[in-house]
This record gives sequence, structure tokens and C-alpha cells, in this order.
Amino acid sequence: MHSTAVRLSHKNAEGFVIPLGPANLVAVKTEIGLVGCGAFDVAALDSFSYPAAKVRPALGPSIVTVEEILTGIVKEANRSAMGRGIKAGMTGRQALERL
Repeated sequence: MHSTAVRLSHKNAEGFVIPLGPANLVAVKTEIGLVGCGAFDVAALDSFSYPAAKVRPALGPSIVTVEEILTGIVKEANRSAMGRGIKAGMTGRQALERL
């Protein structure tokens, strides 16, 4: 697993890349919630009232790096995340700024 600091406008977040053989599990988390790749079940996280969204890559077939989470496009957000203003179509960075 590789972790990296991510600087947002008014706070820091932590990015993670977990190699899983042919794919990476990639996410960035704040103290409130997370934005991750398509492998995350954001609906399941909502059962814990944990705000989460998943992104699709802006370019390419899959999310591989933390930077791609930031530039990716939100394709799904759970109710907890939507309550914080996160919606489909915004960038991962925009979503993280709301968490």
C-alpha cells in the first residue's frame, strides 16, 4: 500500500493506492468521508452514515493513481455525500472539498 498527502483548499487529505494484481484500489479520504475508484460500494458505506463517492476516470479505462481520483468525474454519491452537496458530474477534487 502506498499513501500520500493530498492538499485541498482548506485542509489536508490522505490518498491511498493498494495494488491488487491487475488493478489498484485507489481512494482519498478526509476526516469526514472519502472519494474512491469504482471498486468502492458507496451505498454500503452510507449504512454507517459515512459520506462517500466514486469516480470514473476523466481519461483512460480505470483509476490507477491518487491524481486520477482528483481529476476523475463523480459517477455516484451516497445519501450522506449528497447531503454535503456532492453530485454526479463534479470532479473528485470538488467532491473532496465538500468533505
